[in-house]
Amino acid sequence: MNSGVHLWEEARRIIPGGNQLLSKRSEMYLPDLWPSYYKKAKGCEIWDLDDNHYFDFACMGVGACVLGYADNDINAKVKEAIDCGSMASLNSYEEVALAKKLISLHPWAQMVRFSRTGGEACAIAIRIARAASKKDKVAFCGYHGWHDWYLSANIGDQRSLDGQLLPGLEPNGVPRPLHLSALPFQYNSLDGLEKIFRENPDQVGVIIMEPVRGREPAPGFLEGVRELANRHKAVLIFDEVTSGFRMNLGGIHLRYGVSPDIAVYGKGLGNGFPISAILGRKEFMDAAQSTFISSTFWTERIGFTAALATIEKMESCEVQKTLITYGWMVQEGLKQRANAHGIGLEVNGIPPLLYLSFSDREPAAIQTFYTQEMLKKGFLAGGAVYATYAYNEKIINAYLDTADKIFERIAKFTKESASIVSLLEGPIKHSGFKRLT
Repeated sequence: MNSGVHLWEEARRIIPGGNQLLSKRSEMYLPDLWPSYYKKAKGCEIWDLDDNHYFDFACMGVGACVLGYADNDINAKVKEAIDCGSMASLNSYEEVALAKKLISLHPWAQMVRFSRTGGEACAIAIRIARAASKKDKVAFCGYHGWHDWYLSANIGDQRSLDGQLLPGLEPNGVPRPLHLSALPFQYNSLDGLEKIFRENPDQVGVIIMEPVRGREPAPGFLEGVRELANRHKAVLIFDEVTSGFRMNLGGIHLRYGVSPDIAVYGKGLGNGFPISAILGRKEFMDAAQSTFISSTFWTERIGFTAALATIEKMESCEVQKTLITYGWMVQEGLKQRANAHGIGLEVNGIPPLLYLSFSDREPAAIQTFYTQEMLKKGFLAGGAVYATYAYNEKIINAYLDTADKIFERIAKFTKESASIVSLLEGPIKHSGFKRLT
C-alpha cells in the first residue's frame, strides 16, 4: 500500500475530515488510492512519500502556486525575511509597500486591509460592508468560504448553496437566527438579484460575487449589478480570491471596466505563502475602524514579502500572458482529443482556471477512472487544471498524449455500453461535501 494512502487512513481517525481543506481530501480525487501526501514539490512536479514522481495537472496547490512550487525568486525573498525576523513587536514595513502596490494597480481603490486566507478575507469584507451600509442582509453569487455568514444560506433549505460550487454543505453550528441573512442569486441573472432587492426592501446592504469563474459574464451583467448596487446603496464586493492575478495584474474585473467598492484577493497573491487582501474605496474601508477586526498573525512578515516578490516577478516576466497561453493549450488539446474519440467532455472557465466535466453516462465514474489511470502514468489529474508558469510545452504535450490514451479506453467502454465502474480499483470520487467516517 502507498505510504500516503496508509497515512490518510490514520489521519481520518485523529483529524476530523482528515485534513484542513475539503479540496485536498483524497475522496475528492481517488478514494483509497490517492497518494495524499508529498515529500517534495518543485515547479509543477511533486514527489510523494514513496518518492513516486508526478506532474501536477490537478490544481497546483488549489490554485495558490501560480509561479510554481518552491519558486527560487520568491523563496529567496522569504528566506531573507525569515533571517531578519518574521515577527516582532513593531510592524513590517513590507505591509505598507504591498498596500501601496495594490492601490497602484487598482486606481478606483484607496485603502487595504490584510489577512491570511481567502475565506477570512471574505468574512472581513462582509463585516466592513455591513458596517458601512448599516444593513444586515447579503446578496451573494458563487462560493465565498466556510464562515457563518455564508453557510447561513443553507439554514431552512440545505440546497441553497448547491448551485454555487459545492453541494451538500450543512449549516450545523451556524446560529439559527442568521436564517435568510444571506440570499443567493445565480450568475448572469440580473432578474434574480432584482428579486432579492424587491422582496427585501431596504434590508440588503451587501452584494458579493465572483466577477468571473466558470464562464464569461453576459453582456451588461456586471454593469447591471453595479447599477443595482448604486440604486439600493449596497456595497459591491468582487471576490477575486481565485480569479485575481491570473489573466492580468490585479483583479480580472479590470478587463471588464466595472469597478467594485471592495475587492478580495488571495490564492495567487503570494505563490503559496499565506496572504490575502481586502482592497476598497476609502468611504467604505473606513468603516473597518467602527468595528473590531484584528489578529496577531495578520501582521506576520512572510505573506507581505512573498506577495511583493510575486507581483514583481509577474511584472517582469509577463506571467499572465504565459498562463493564458498554457491554459489555451490544455483546453484546446483536451477538447480535440475528446472529440476525436467521441467522448462528451466539457471544459469551462478562463484559460488559467479550467474545469473539466464528463457528460457521458456515469460521469463521476469516468472522472474517477480518468484520475486513476493518469496517476499510474505520473500525472495528478482531477476535475480542474490550474495553469502554472512552471509548465512548458513539452510537459503539457506529455499530459495531453497521456489523456488521449485514456480517452480511447473510455470511448471503448462507452460504445460497448459497458459500465466503467468495473475498471475502478476503488470507490467513486465524492462530488461535494460528505462526512468522512
